[in-house]
Amino acid sequence: MTTEQLYQIYLKHPVISTDTRKITPGSLFFALKGDKFDANSFAGQAIAAGAAYAIIDNAAYRLGEQYILVDDVLTALQDLARHHRRQLTISVIGLTGTNGKTTTKELISAVLSQHFNAYATQGNLNNHIGVPLTILSINSAHEAAVIEMGANHQKEIGLLCTISQPTHGLITNVGKAHLEGFGGVEGVKKGKGELYDYMKATNGITFVNSDSTDLMAMQYARSLKNVVMYGSIDLENLVSGQLTENSPYLSLQWTNNQTGESYDVRSQLTGAYNLDNILAAICIGVYFKLKPEQINAGISGYQPKNNRSQITQTATNTLICDYYNANPSSMFVAIENLGKLTAKRKVLVLGDMFEMGQESAAEHAAVIRKALDTEVDEVIFIGGEFGSQKAKAGSRKPDTVKFYVTVEQAIAALRDEPIKESTVLIKGSRGMALERLVELF
Repeated sequence: MTTEQLYQIYLKHPVISTDTRKITPGSLFFALKGDKFDANSFAGQAIAAGAAYAIIDNAAYRLGEQYILVDDVLTALQDLARHHRRQLTISVIGLTGTNGKTTTKELISAVLSQHFNAYATQGNLNNHIGVPLTILSINSAHEAAVIEMGANHQKEIGLLCTISQPTHGLITNVGKAHLEGFGGVEGVKKGKGELYDYMKATNGITFVNSDSTDLMAMQYARSLKNVVMYGSIDLENLVSGQLTENSPYLSLQWTNNQTGESYDVRSQLTGAYNLDNILAAICIGVYFKLKPEQINAGISGYQPKNNRSQITQTATNTLICDYYNANPSSMFVAIENLGKLTAKRKVLVLGDMFEMGQESAAEHAAVIRKALDTEVDEVIFIGGEFGSQKAKAGSRKPDTVKFYVTVEQAIAALRDEPIKESTVLIKGSRGMALERLVELF
C-alpha cells in the first residue's frame, strides 16, 4: 500500500494508536515492534477492541481486509506523518536542547494559545515514534504547533526535522547529557545543531539565546540568515529580560526592544535557569505579534508539572521536585539556584545521573564538589555512582553529608531522622525513582 493510499484511510480514521489498551472505536492501530515484543501479534486484539484497521508488517497476522500489510510499520508511520505535515500550512516551531525542552515547549504553547489554536507535543512524545504521532494529531482547526524533539544520538534530530518540517526552530541550550550516546559534549553540539542545519537548508526562522556563547557560535558557523535573538541585555535582541525576584517563584521584567516598552510578570516557576526558557516564550509571542497582556497571561498562567522545577508544600517543608531527569548541566544550575534562595534551612537530595558513559565517575565527582561548595545545610547523595566518589566529600561533618547506595537505604534513614522546616531540592535521573522520597518530607 502506498503512503497516499494509507493517507486516505487516515483522513477517515484520524486517531492513531500503538497500544491495544488505548484503542478507541474507529482508530488505526500501528503494530510497532518493541525490544521485547512484536505488536503484530496484537493486531487481532486491536481489531476486536474496535480499531478500524491494523497496520502490520508480518503477513502471518493478516486475517482479513482490516489488516493492512506494509514493508515496515515504523517507516509507514513516519512516512504518513511526513505526508500529513506537507498538507499543513501552519507555523510549526521545532525545539530541542539539552535541558528545558519540555518546560520551554509548555511555555511557548501557553503563550501562543492566548491568541491561536495551538497544538503542542503531549507529555514526552519527542522521539522517532512520538514526533510522528504528534504530527498526526494536528488537524485543520489548529493554527500553530510546537514540536519537541529529543535525541541521545547524532542524526536523530535530523530525522525528526524531516518528519516535523519546522518553519521556526529553537535550541534551548547544549550541555552534558546522553554523553554515552553522543560521544561527548562536541557530539551533543553536533547532534542538537542538526536543527540549525535544517533551518538553514529550508531558510526558516531561528530563535537564538544571545547569552549562550555555544548557541551563538553554532549559528554563526552555519551563517544562519533569519535569526531572531532574545537574552538578558543586548539591544539586538527582539526581547530582553532580567529576573526581579527568585523567592522561590520567578518574577521578571522584559522589554520589547522594537518599541522600547517594558513589562513585569510573575511566573509559577522556580529556578533562575528558567529565565532563558521564559524569555524564549516571550520572544516567540512578540514575534507572532501577540499583545503584551496576552504574553504575560500565558507566562503567569503556566503551572509546571511532571516533576520539572515543581514546588510542593508539605506540612513542614518546601520541596523543589526536579527528578524527571538529570545531567551534569542541569544538576549544576539547580544546585546553584538552591544556594541563592533565601530559606531557613536548605537541603540537597541528589540521585545518580544516567547515560554518562566513560565520563560518569568524573561528572559525579564534579557534582559532589559543586554541592559541597554551595551554601546549604545538608547534602544527601543517593546511588552507586555517587557512592563510588564518596572520597570526594573530604572531611566534611558526617551529619551534613550523607551517602546511600539505594533509595531504600535513604528512605529508612529519613524515617529515622526526618528533615523538617527546610527547603529541599530533590533531583536525579528518572530511573532513580526519587518520587518515592516525597512522602517522607
